[in-house]
Amino acid sequence: MDVTVENVIRTFGTTAALHGVSLDIRAGELIALLGPSGSGKTTLLRILAGLDVPTSGRVLFDSADALSLTVQERNVGLVFQSYALFRHMTVLENVGFGLQVRPRSRRPSRSEIKRRALELLDLVQLSGLEKRYPTQLSGGQRQRVAFARALAIEPRVLLLDEPFGALDAKVRRDLRRWLREIHDRTGHTTVFVTHDQEEALELADRIVVLNNGRIEQVGTPDEIYDAPNSPFVFSFIGESSTLPVRVKGGKVWFDDRRLDLPVRDLADGQGRLFLRPHDVEVVADDRDAITGVVTAVRRHGGSRRFELGVGETQERIEVELPSLAEQTVGSKISVLPQRWRIYR
Repeated sequence: MDVTVENVIRTFGTTAALHGVSLDIRAGELIALLGPSGSGKTTLLRILAGLDVPTSGRVLFDSADALSLTVQERNVGLVFQSYALFRHMTVLENVGFGLQVRPRSRRPSRSEIKRRALELLDLVQLSGLEKRYPTQLSGGQRQRVAFARALAIEPRVLLLDEPFGALDAKVRRDLRRWLREIHDRTGHTTVFVTHDQEEALELADRIVVLNNGRIEQVGTPDEIYDAPNSPFVFSFIGESSTLPVRVKGGKVWFDDRRLDLPVRDLADGQGRLFLRPHDVEVVADDRDAITGVVTAVRRHGGSRRFELGVGETQERIEVELPSLAEQTVGSKISVLPQRWRIYR
């Protein structure tokens, strides 16, 4: 099912949570709403779910006005960070709950509800645990039950609010891969809220980056990471460092040093150079490079991160080098970014 958001505004008193947000979600897409706390992502998700109403604007499910429908009529599957399972019910009863409480005219038979619940438990890899209670499950297993319960009602849209936020790092990684596999098998239109950039980049077909109630950029993970359209997106997605530079005559200058960075169609003036730690190359010739002194070294997975003090004001940047790199605190390093952006 296609979902269309048209110029949605949501205010709470004098505070605006969403400023004219418009978004098209294609049927079968897995969309991430990504942003820091207070960016409006959860407010937008709640409006899609029918748990909140916009101050103005429209929401369409296919071509139908979703705002005129109740939560039940929208038939959306909801999964929250807190699982929201019923402790007094078994796993099987939790999964079948949404079907059990339907009006009698639309309620499947008891045997059909059980059949569908068992089928979904097999889908989420929890077969054999149907008689257990939520307190007898791990956090990851509880979240899988929550997914199965959301899928049981055969939702038109699946909405996930920070679904892995309460889990430890390894379980989060495992469930991310599992969710992508489930999505590819079921084909539901899925929207999930997260503040975790890695999660969004790994899972989503497209990412919607929100900031202060506005959409900063919409694109594929590659587009968002490799071609950020604003300083906010560059700094929020992944890790980055920034330096004050000036452009003059098609050349980039840092302090009084010209950098060997090609500039096209960028007018003269001051700007900020953004670069990522892993997108730099150590160079032997420091004449056209960024040169600094190592002020700190730390392990970063299979590599090492070096903090450099550069320029007259000792600006701080980070560079990532192989773990066998021999530089130590006090060493002098010259680097050039291989991918970078200048913003005004």
